[in-house]
Amino acid sequence: MSRLYLSIKRSSAGVNFFDTANEYADGQSEVLLGKALHTRRHQAIIATKLRGRMGQGPNDLGLSRLHIIRQTEESLKRLGTDYIDLLQIHNPDQLTDWEETLRALDDLVRSGKVRYIGNSNMNGWSIMKTRAISQIHGLNAFKSSQSYYSLAAREIEREIIPVLQDQQMGLIVWSPLSGGFLTGKYTRNNQGSDSDRHAFLSFPPVDRDKVFPIIDVLQEIAATRETTIAQIALAWVLNQKAVTSVVIGAKRPEQLQENLGASGIRLTEDELFKLDQVSSLPIEYPAWPFLEGDDSIVRKHSVE
Repeated sequence: MSRLYLSIKRSSAGVNFFDTANEYADGQSEVLLGKALHTRRHQAIIATKLRGRMGQGPNDLGLSRLHIIRQTEESLKRLGTDYIDLLQIHNPDQLTDWEETLRALDDLVRSGKVRYIGNSNMNGWSIMKTRAISQIHGLNAFKSSQSYYSLAAREIEREIIPVLQDQQMGLIVWSPLSGGFLTGKYTRNNQGSDSDRHAFLSFPPVDRDKVFPIIDVLQEIAATRETTIAQIALAWVLNQKAVTSVVIGAKRPEQLQENLGASGIRLTEDELFKLDQVSSLPIEYPAWPFLEGDDSIVRKHSVE
């Protein structure tokens, strides 16, 4: 199945941001996107990704200069365009030096074939390392990060979001409904068959014991607003200050319309508080010794 993802933007329910990757359906996702946009290319922002395997050879994957340049040229052909708005690395490559990767991406930006570069699925210290390398060598730096974030998965709040905010980088969220779990399809009383649950919840991984209380609160808010659980879950992500845009995937037109409806929902402080209470991460070191307005923890541990 070809995968193509749309992005909900804060400004309106209209879609002009399209996220794909060279490896989705062996390039067919890019082909379909190029055909769909055709004469409207100038009205769209196209984001694609590279890093994954695109052949059987040893150089057909990774973030080497060879692979980056070759795959960008191939993506441009499939998309039917002469430039990519946002070229993202899908994952880090432990076998290639960052300087080689960043120089190749910089050359693509300077040539006009790529407007901006971004990363995906990277931790905070790696993002800072790449930005330091770019600054030292006068190279274009990553402008955005595409990361997994939802009410069921708030781990990026520990280090990734603080880095992005400090460096004034954009955050593009993937799987804001945690692989569909936060659509409300599954509840405490309706968990489906074992095989159905395994297929549905295998990626990204979801802690059901943690998520069902979140769904309870989502149901309560959705019922009060006469809307859907999915819309409230998406609205929560859109209401987070660090979030630039949210990538969604829909199998049917009605799902797309439902998801787009979340862009017009502004959650109240009370609703945000309830969702935060049920989903927030536990406070971990080194954060807990410095809780604002509570120095008793500092005093306690300073004498032990």
